[in-house]
Amino acid sequence: MQKFIARLLVTSVLSVGILSGCSSEEKQDPLTVDRPADQIFKEADAAEKEGNYKKASVLYSEVERQHPYSDYATLSQLRQAEAAYSALKYDDAVIALERFVELHPGHDQVPYAYYMMAMCYYEQMTDVARDQGMTKFALEALDTVINRFPDSKYARDAELKRDLVLDHLAGKEMEVGRYYVKKNEYNAAINRFLMVVKEYQTTTHVPEALHRLVESYMVLGLKDEATHVAAVLGHNFPGSQWYEDSYALLDPAQRRKLDDKRSWVSRTMDSLLTPD
Repeated sequence: MQKFIARLLVTSVLSVGILSGCSSEEKQDPLTVDRPADQIFKEADAAEKEGNYKKASVLYSEVERQHPYSDYATLSQLRQAEAAYSALKYDDAVIALERFVELHPGHDQVPYAYYMMAMCYYEQMTDVARDQGMTKFALEALDTVINRFPDSKYARDAELKRDLVLDHLAGKEMEVGRYYVKKNEYNAAINRFLMVVKEYQTTTHVPEALHRLVESYMVLGLKDEATHVAAVLGHNFPGSQWYEDSYALLDPAQRRKLDDKRSWVSRTMDSLLTPD
């Protein structure tokens, strides 16, 4: 009987050991098994194309971990950033891109890395009613692409997106300026509208900004200033509804003066915003 119990205990111990071994093997992540770099990279690439960005990220990391000095490792650093970007994990993407640039400053994909960083910020721009901190980061990043890599294939797209970013920032200033008008805080509103005219001259918000300046100056009784800005508006946007609205705000004497001013007014708005 004692021998039977002893054999039973030995069998139990062996069974536990076998089960433990099986359990350990089951817990091992197959993605982290050592394999050739090209094999892991192909699997990561396939996962990324299928939209399985989490798996792709793990596999790209494995390429770098297992084969740190291979060409696949360098490429995997960049592709890992792409996977994070596609998964909307923009902070992770930026960190990966900054690391790539730091490790490979002379790589031919550095312009692309900077462009992708700009896109990470660009995709996070919020509507004009909210804080525009991310929009300003996007502008800085796009400027980097344009200024540092003007001959790259990314510069043109960066310029187009920069125009959209500027329009977005101008829209924010207009939003704030309109708010001040509603609060009858016209001096504060004027500062905002002037910023749009001076800092964002190429945006679609300039005609309205000029009209709002005319409107604000008229409320404050600054008729010369209002006429001066209306001349700029009429010269640069003669057929716009904003000019018609501004013209309607002026009294007959101002309109006569405005018509005279439009015969000589320059296209340089900044110099005309301060009356003679």
